[in-house]
Amino acid sequence: MTEFEEIYSEYFKDVYRYVLCLSKNESIAEDITQETFFKALKNIDSFKGNCKMSVWLCQIAKNSYFSYLKKKQNNFESIEDIADVFDSGFEQILADDESVFEIHKILHNLEEPYKEVFTLRFFGDLSFSKIAELFGKTESWARVTYHRARIKLKEKLI
Repeated sequence: MTEFEEIYSEYFKDVYRYVLCLSKNESIAEDITQETFFKALKNIDSFKGNCKMSVWLCQIAKNSYFSYLKKKQNNFESIEDIADVFDSGFEQILADDESVFEIHKILHNLEEPYKEVFTLRFFGDLSFSKIAELFGKTESWARVTYHRARIKLKEKLI
């Protein structure tokens, strides 16, 4: 078994679950996960080891998923309509794919670490302790950063 086959075997399920949390669609998650490992294989030399392999792979997966959403863009609701949904309950946005895409567009322009923390928590369904571990910070930092990200997104929606 080659080194990359070992990486694939070890991390496939984690990457798949992460993309499934983002997409809420098994077929899309499978496609994006396969694309992620294809990109990782092509760019394995760019992995410097500054972070865990799983973090690097999930970053590739997230970027691939966002690229997929951009390609899928057609006719979407206005920002004002999404702001109304946002006020009535942030979780309800997930019921409408078009609203989710609008949120992703706004989220894409949000500065770090807010963008990453919000994505990991809201779309990736990661616990604050896992987010804190990824960033090498405290759980309180993750909670505060997520809360601030929500406020920033809400301000941009209104």
